[in-house]
Amino acid sequence: MTKTLSRHLEAIKASGKGIFVPYIMAGDHPQGLDGLFETINLLENSGASAIEVGIPFSDPVADGPVIELAGQRSLARGVTLTDIIDTLKSQKSQVPLVIMTYFNPLYQYGIEKFVQDLADTSVKGLIIPDLPYEHQDFIQPYLIDTDVALVPLVSLTTGLDRQKKLIKDAQGFVYAVAVNGVTGKAGNYRDDLDGHLARLTQVADIPVLTGFGVSSQEDIERFNAVSDGVIVGSKIVKALYEGKEDEVTDFVRFASSYQK
Repeated sequence: MTKTLSRHLEAIKASGKGIFVPYIMAGDHPQGLDGLFETINLLENSGASAIEVGIPFSDPVADGPVIELAGQRSLARGVTLTDIIDTLKSQKSQVPLVIMTYFNPLYQYGIEKFVQDLADTSVKGLIIPDLPYEHQDFIQPYLIDTDVALVPLVSLTTGLDRQKKLIKDAQGFVYAVAVNGVTGKAGNYRDDLDGHLARLTQVADIPVLTGFGVSSQEDIERFNAVSDGVIVGSKIVKALYEGKEDEVTDFVRFASSYQK
């Protein structure tokens, strides 16, 4: 079956708009998890296509300093994956949520239980950056009869044949990693990045979204020209932590209303 996340993002793509997915860290709010849906509602009302919700973890190998610090603040508040799932069960969002987590918290929680518990939430996608394609059978069998899509990540060093393998039968979207490194490394893009993204977008049957280091209106314009939209994390997380909600709102409105 075609999953909700796929249908939702394809509809935005078909409308001629760029897809925009902001990232937030669950629990990194003055009110802890009690403020999670306040942030989700802010992003929804500003026009976000979907919202990526990060799970705090002590060894976030793909995260840059901004998101790593956000995770540490959340962990210092005692936030756990169980608490996050319970909070996500308490309310529904108007746009799909996508959980970004490392494999260890899922393993500790219990993979089958985790997937079952997502059924009572608005979570429609799952990103696990430290789970190699060759080991996705740890979780994919549990997702087959659910409405949760496992989002593949494709790096700059991934050859075309492997790209096709990674995205074959995938749903939701393809997460195209724009830098060789961690999140938040803005501006240091390889000269062949645009061509890489354009080729990946051409061979993918689902939307391709560019992430890692995307932080400006110029980035949004650039990457919408060669992919289907963008994911922005560090800029959003930093602005929210600093209490700059108006800046977040303006940025999300620009990105989500971008006409391709």
